Order: sequence, then structure tokens, then C-alpha cells
Amino acid sequence: MLTKAEKTKQFILETAGPLYNEKGISGVSIDDVLAATKLTKGCLYGHFENKDDLSAQVVDLMLKNITDKMYLAVIDKKTAKAKIFAFLDFYKNPIDTYISGGCPIFNTAVDADDNYPAIKQKVAAIFRAGQEDLTNVLKEGISSGEFSPSLDPVSFAFKLVASIEGGIVMCRTMDTAKPMLSLIKSLKSELEQYCI
Repeated sequence: MLTKAEKTKQFILETAGPLYNEKGISGVSIDDVLAATKLTKGCLYGHFENKDDLSAQVVDLMLKNITDKMYLAVIDKKTAKAKIFAFLDFYKNPIDTYISGGCPIFNTAVDADDNYPAIKQKVAAIFRAGQEDLTNVLKEGISSGEFSPSLDPVSFAFKLVASIEGGIVMCRTMDTAKPMLSLIKSLKSELEQYCI
């Protein structure tokens, strides 16, 4: 059970998450967080050293939340193909994301690219881990005889992540989920070609 202080800190992080996801790290001010949480500066600084500390912890929570949700969408699937399909289906509606403002992985990657090297490394680790997980699922599919050995797991995993993240940005910009559905259908069809 969380202490009162831990609950307050969690509340700050969860309330600040959508602000960071919509406005970006540099776009969010401490005053924005104070207005959203209705807490005092003293309370905020009782939990975080400074804005950089708050930003890093907000990003950590957003990245953990989305990766946990994705993991739950995939974990109970029995075959490699079902796992890959579940991963793709997780992103089928890029307009209605679990946190307002779109995919926090992509948003944070773009936001941190040149200005926040430590946060950029956090996002890079998420991308690497995601691609590695997908690569391992595809390798398992090859080992079990589900997929043809002609499938290149590393290349296909990169294609999946790059396509989905790019599709999210384009669909959100155009305010339509329809192209994402076509993209997912196309990626599924491509994977089906390797099914034995």
C-alpha cells in the first residue's frame, strides 16, 4: 500500500503525463503542472528535485504504461503469428490513444531528439527492447516451424515498429484511423506470406 507521499507523487506524475505528451518537455512549465494538480510549488519540489527530475520521471511512467499495456495485449497469445497480430492490433486506432496527444514513445523521441540526451536514451532503450522482443517472437515462429526460415526477423521487426510509429504520426496529423487499418492489414498479409 502506498503512503500518502507516494500517492501524491503518483498523482503528480499521472496528471503531468498528458501535459508532457501533448506539449512536449520544453512546452510544459512547472506552473502548468501546478495548475493541473492544484498543488503548491513546495509540495511539488518535495517530490522532485527540479523540472528535469520531474520530466524524467514523467517520461519513465508514460513509457512504462504504454509498454505494460502492449505487453498485456500480446502475452496471452499462443502462437508467434497471434502475438505479432496482437501487437499490430494494439495500434489500430491511432486517434484514440490511451493517453491524450498520441503515442508517448514517438512524441518523446521527437521531443528529446536534440535537446534531452538522457531522455532520448530512455526512448532508444524502449525502441531497442520492442524490436528485440518482436525479433525474438519471429525467431520463435521460425524455430517452431510456424514461419519460413526465409523470414528475416531483425529486418521485419524493424519494419513493424517503423511502419506503426510512422503510421501513428500520419494518421494523427490527417485525423483519420483508416490508413492505419490498411497498413496493419498489409503488414499482416506480408507476414502471412512466411507462414508454413
